[in-house]
Amino acid sequence: MQRTIDYGNLMHRAMRGLIQDVLTDVSENGLPGSHHFFITFDTTHPETELADWLKERYPSEMTVVMQHWFEDLDVDDNGFAVTLNFGDSPERMYIPFDAIQTFVDPSVEFGLRFETQEQDDDFEDEDDDPTPPDTPRPLRDGSKKDSTPSEKKSGDAEVVRLDSFRK
Repeated sequence: MQRTIDYGNLMHRAMRGLIQDVLTDVSENGLPGSHHFFITFDTTHPETELADWLKERYPSEMTVVMQHWFEDLDVDDNGFAVTLNFGDSPERMYIPFDAIQTFVDPSVEFGLRFETQEQDDDFEDEDDDPTPPDTPRPLRDGSKKDSTPSEKKSGDAEVVRLDSFRK
Protein backbone atom coordinates (compact mmCIF):
# COMPACT_ATOMS: atom_id res chain seq x y z
CA MET A 1 0.00 0.00 0.00
CA GLN A 2 1.32 3.41 -0.97
CA ARG A 3 1.72 6.05 1.73
CA THR A 4 0.14 9.48 1.11
CA ILE A 5 0.22 12.84 2.85
CA ASP A 6 -3.13 13.63 4.46
CA TYR A 7 -3.25 17.38 3.75
CA GLY A 8 -6.86 17.68 4.91
CA ASN A 9 -6.05 16.37 8.38
CA LEU A 10 -2.91 18.50 8.57
CA MET A 11 -4.91 21.64 7.72
CA HIS A 12 -7.59 20.65 10.22
CA ARG A 13 -5.03 20.40 13.01
CA ALA A 14 -3.27 23.61 11.97
CA MET A 15 -6.49 25.65 12.00
CA ARG A 16 -7.55 24.21 15.35
CA GLY A 17 -4.05 25.10 16.59
CA LEU A 18 -4.57 28.65 15.36
CA ILE A 19 -7.78 28.89 17.43
CA GLN A 20 -5.91 27.48 20.43
CA ASP A 21 -3.17 30.10 20.02
CA VAL A 22 -5.68 32.96 19.71
CA LEU A 23 -7.68 31.86 22.76
CA THR A 24 -4.50 31.32 24.80
CA ASP A 25 -3.41 34.87 24.00
CA VAL A 26 -6.85 36.21 24.95
CA SER A 27 -6.80 34.27 28.24
CA GLU A 28 -3.43 35.80 29.11
CA ASN A 29 -3.88 39.34 27.76
CA GLY A 30 -7.61 39.93 27.17
CA LEU A 31 -9.33 40.82 23.91
CA PRO A 32 -7.45 43.57 22.05
CA GLY A 33 -9.32 46.48 20.46
CA SER A 34 -12.65 45.57 18.91
CA HIS A 35 -11.88 41.87 18.46
CA HIS A 36 -14.64 39.45 19.43
CA PHE A 37 -15.55 35.89 18.49
CA PHE A 38 -18.60 33.99 17.35
CA ILE A 39 -17.94 30.31 18.02
CA THR A 40 -20.41 27.67 16.83
CA PHE A 41 -19.91 24.19 18.19
CA ASP A 42 -21.49 20.74 18.27
CA THR A 43 -23.30 20.36 21.60
CA THR A 44 -23.52 16.58 21.08
CA HIS A 45 -19.74 16.13 21.04
CA PRO A 46 -18.95 13.68 23.88
CA GLU A 47 -16.39 15.99 25.52
CA THR A 48 -18.57 19.13 25.44
CA GLU A 49 -19.64 20.19 28.93
CA LEU A 50 -22.76 22.40 29.23
CA ALA A 51 -25.43 23.04 31.79
CA ASP A 52 -28.40 20.70 31.30
CA TRP A 53 -30.73 23.59 30.42
CA LEU A 54 -28.34 24.71 27.65
CA LYS A 55 -28.14 21.15 26.25
CA GLU A 56 -31.94 21.04 26.15
CA ARG A 57 -32.21 24.44 24.49
CA TYR A 58 -29.43 23.71 21.97
CA PRO A 59 -29.66 19.97 21.26
CA SER A 60 -27.30 19.90 18.25
CA GLU A 61 -25.29 23.11 17.97
CA MET A 62 -24.82 26.41 19.75
CA THR A 63 -23.15 29.72 18.94
CA VAL A 64 -21.52 31.67 21.73
CA VAL A 65 -20.14 35.20 21.62
CA MET A 66 -16.98 36.14 23.44
CA GLN A 67 -16.91 39.92 23.55
CA HIS A 68 -17.85 42.13 26.50
CA TRP A 69 -18.53 39.63 29.26
CA PHE A 70 -16.69 36.37 29.74
CA GLU A 71 -14.62 35.07 32.64
CA ASP A 72 -12.12 32.40 33.57
CA LEU A 73 -11.03 31.49 30.04
CA ASP A 74 -8.83 28.41 30.40
CA VAL A 75 -7.28 26.83 27.31
CA ASP A 76 -5.71 23.37 27.15
CA ASP A 77 -4.49 21.15 24.33
CA ASN A 78 -7.96 19.72 23.65
CA GLY A 79 -10.29 22.70 24.08
CA PHE A 80 -11.23 25.59 26.30
CA ALA A 81 -13.40 26.35 29.30
CA VAL A 82 -15.09 29.70 29.78
CA THR A 83 -17.82 31.24 31.89
CA LEU A 84 -20.39 33.16 29.83
CA ASN A 85 -23.41 35.18 30.86
CA PHE A 86 -26.86 33.98 29.78
CA GLY A 87 -29.44 36.56 30.92
CA ASP A 88 -27.62 37.38 34.17
CA SER A 89 -26.96 33.69 34.75
CA PRO A 90 -23.23 32.85 34.50
CA GLU A 91 -22.61 29.37 33.11
CA ARG A 92 -19.32 27.51 32.87
CA MET A 93 -18.79 25.41 29.75
CA TYR A 94 -16.07 23.35 28.14
CA ILE A 95 -15.78 23.29 24.34
CA PRO A 96 -13.36 20.82 22.73
CA PHE A 97 -11.56 22.15 19.65
CA ASP A 98 -12.88 19.14 17.72
CA ALA A 99 -16.46 20.28 18.44
CA ILE A 100 -15.96 23.72 16.85
CA GLN A 101 -17.85 24.16 13.58
CA THR A 102 -17.15 27.86 12.96
CA PHE A 103 -14.84 30.44 14.49
CA VAL A 104 -15.40 34.03 13.35
CA ASP A 105 -13.84 37.35 14.35
CA PRO A 106 -16.01 39.86 12.45
CA SER A 107 -13.90 42.83 13.58
CA VAL A 108 -11.17 41.79 11.13
CA GLU A 109 -13.32 39.75 8.70
CA PHE A 110 -11.70 36.46 9.68
CA GLY A 111 -13.50 33.15 9.83
CA LEU A 112 -12.97 29.42 9.75
CA ARG A 113 -15.56 26.75 9.07
CA PHE A 114 -14.95 23.09 9.77
CA GLU A 115 -16.96 20.59 7.73
CA THR A 116 -17.94 17.43 9.61
CA GLN A 117 -20.59 15.95 7.36
CA GLU A 118 -21.28 12.27 7.20
CA GLN A 119 -21.60 11.10 3.63
CA ASP A 120 -24.03 8.59 2.22
CA ASP A 121 -22.34 6.22 -0.24
CA ASP A 122 -25.41 6.29 -2.50
CA PHE A 123 -25.17 10.07 -2.77
CA GLU A 124 -21.57 9.84 -3.93
CA ASP A 125 -22.58 7.46 -6.73
CA GLU A 126 -25.12 9.99 -8.02
CA ASP A 127 -22.54 12.76 -8.35
CA ASP A 128 -22.25 13.56 -12.07
CA ASP A 129 -19.39 16.02 -11.64
CA PRO A 130 -16.20 14.44 -13.05
CA THR A 131 -13.97 17.04 -11.36
CA PRO A 132 -11.68 15.47 -8.75
CA PRO A 133 -12.71 16.34 -5.16
CA ASP A 134 -9.51 18.29 -4.38
CA THR A 135 -9.90 20.67 -7.36
CA PRO A 136 -10.58 24.30 -6.34
CA ARG A 137 -14.03 25.46 -7.42
CA PRO A 138 -15.22 29.03 -8.04
CA LEU A 139 -17.63 30.59 -5.56
CA ARG A 140 -20.33 33.10 -6.53
CA ASP A 141 -17.97 35.96 -5.68
CA GLY A 142 -15.25 34.61 -7.99
CA SER A 143 -12.95 33.30 -5.26
CA LYS A 144 -12.13 29.63 -4.94
CA LYS A 145 -12.79 26.99 -2.36
CA ASP A 146 -11.30 23.53 -2.12
CA SER A 147 -14.41 21.46 -2.83
CA THR A 148 -18.17 21.42 -2.59
CA PRO A 149 -19.71 20.55 0.80
CA SER A 150 -20.96 17.19 -0.46
CA GLU A 151 -17.37 16.23 -1.25
CA LYS A 152 -15.88 17.28 2.07
CA LYS A 153 -14.51 14.51 4.21
CA SER A 154 -15.03 14.53 7.96
CA GLY A 155 -12.59 16.87 9.61
CA ASP A 156 -11.87 19.07 6.57
CA ALA A 157 -11.74 22.79 7.21
CA GLU A 158 -12.44 25.82 5.07
CA VAL A 159 -11.80 29.55 5.34
CA VAL A 160 -15.12 31.42 5.26
CA ARG A 161 -15.64 34.75 3.49
CA LEU A 162 -17.65 37.09 5.68
CA ASP A 163 -19.00 39.17 2.77
CA SER A 164 -21.96 36.82 2.44
CA PHE A 165 -23.05 37.65 6.02
CA ARG A 166 -23.15 41.41 5.48
CA LYS A 167 -26.41 43.23 4.92
